[in-house]
Amino acid sequence: MLDVKKFFQATNPGNTLFINNPEEDKKYYIDFSSVRGGQIIEDLKDKIAHPIFGSPDEPTCQLFTGHIGCGKSTELLRLKADLEQEGFHVVYFDSFEELELGDVDVSDILLAIARRVSESLEESGISLRSGYFKNLFAEIKDRFQISTNIEAKLSLGIAEITAETKASPRLREKLRGYIEPQTRELIRGINKELLEPAIRKLKQQHKKGLVTIVDNLEKVDSIAKPWGRSQHEYLFVDRAEQLRTLNCHLVYTMPLALRFSNDFDTLTQKFRADPKVLPMVPVKFANGSECAEGIKQLRQMVLARAFPDMDKKKRLEKITEIFDSPETLDCLCKYSGGHVRNLLRFVNDSIRKQRGLPISRQTLEEVIRAYRNERILAVDDREWGLLSKVVKEKKVGGDEGYKTLIRSMFVYEYHYKDELWFDINPILAEAKELK
Repeated sequence: MLDVKKFFQATNPGNTLFINNPEEDKKYYIDFSSVRGGQIIEDLKDKIAHPIFGSPDEPTCQLFTGHIGCGKSTELLRLKADLEQEGFHVVYFDSFEELELGDVDVSDILLAIARRVSESLEESGISLRSGYFKNLFAEIKDRFQISTNIEAKLSLGIAEITAETKASPRLREKLRGYIEPQTRELIRGINKELLEPAIRKLKQQHKKGLVTIVDNLEKVDSIAKPWGRSQHEYLFVDRAEQLRTLNCHLVYTMPLALRFSNDFDTLTQKFRADPKVLPMVPVKFANGSECAEGIKQLRQMVLARAFPDMDKKKRLEKITEIFDSPETLDCLCKYSGGHVRNLLRFVNDSIRKQRGLPISRQTLEEVIRAYRNERILAVDDREWGLLSKVVKEKKVGGDEGYKTLIRSMFVYEYHYKDELWFDINPILAEAKELK
């Protein structure tokens, strides 16, 4: 018997799957790599762990990107689990929890990494003392009257400083004005008094190395700095070398719109790596024909949330416990455009609207119509013109308007085997402005 309440909770679009949790989340996970252009997470892992590509002792820095809500966090947590199985100590954190994403500078990111790494090490029984940070804390305390315990653990000292500055824009600006000119010394302090001694101690615990995964950094606002550069370009192009030069393995998430920036080549040269892109799950090909494999995988994503302990074939026999017909489930998959968070949102909202199961075609269409009306309000006349071109040409350019279409998720990116194309969000495809 299907537990409707549990299914409703399992389709909460705000939840991230922690696939190393064998109780539930691992059972919900669907591997979309066969319809997303290849083994993206395996490529990230191989650069860190595979002996052909280097040594675990040689720091690497990689970029990972994709639309918000396409499943990046779930895949990065899978990367974390895989690397831990390979014998690495992995520190994963959400930038949203550490940074004020509307106003970020490199020193903020570096301090967040130092805090989360030191905190993770302390939980593993590795406590480090740093003369550099002790002196830095003392100077900050005297200069800015921030109440911090100079003798506290490294993670706690940084946490006390960052908590106060995150809450106060004025204090954050003052502290940044003090630390930014010392960025080189800050990086040296993190490398020589935190990361390098930590890796030596981790190896004594038979670990292969240290990996830091900085998730949700792509959500930094795209506002312009006072000198005209967008915050995206400032952080990932102008300050790339500072982000890259920490002496551990690094994975950063990057704004997808930067792939269409005039500075993209400069970015890849500075990071010495091409960003890995997590595209949408294709529901149709560039020529308009149905992508049966993509729809098949999306069906299983929904059914796994309802029947996590059943095999795939038996789940298909249970479709009518969730939907009034298999065609309604396929309609859901097609309208989602392969955006996994929106797919879950449509299911979740339909259950709430209908106050139960099975979800009718009428209810699903009403939910989709409401979402379409909401999205249409955000599209201006020029953007409708660009969307019409995307529908015809299946590609986007470097124009600022196209960056807006990508950032606003009016246009989705797809990879299938060797083919790459763009298409309009199916929610907008039936808008009268495109007819």
